[in-house]
Amino acid sequence: MQLYRYVGLILIAIALVSSACATSTEWATWRQHPTHFASNDHLSFSVRNRESQPVRVTRSDLTEARAQGWWGDPVAVSQAQILER
Repeated sequence: MQLYRYVGLILIAIALVSSACATSTEWATWRQHPTHFASNDHLSFSVRNRESQPVRVTRSDLTEARAQGWWGDPVAVSQAQILER
């Protein structure tokens, strides 16, 4: 009987930890999309623009994001920061 109690506690702990990793809005976004990234271009952009690095956005990125329907947290840049290439 003790074994079942420990297994139950472990399963509850796992459920609590895993559910605390995302907000309800983030979970809603995940449920709407079958994959983490919309395309390889989306993946490449996200890897290139991590929070710890300077943001690098090109006009091509903007065009691809609109055409491919990228989702997730938006990257805010001014017009002056958008690179031609």
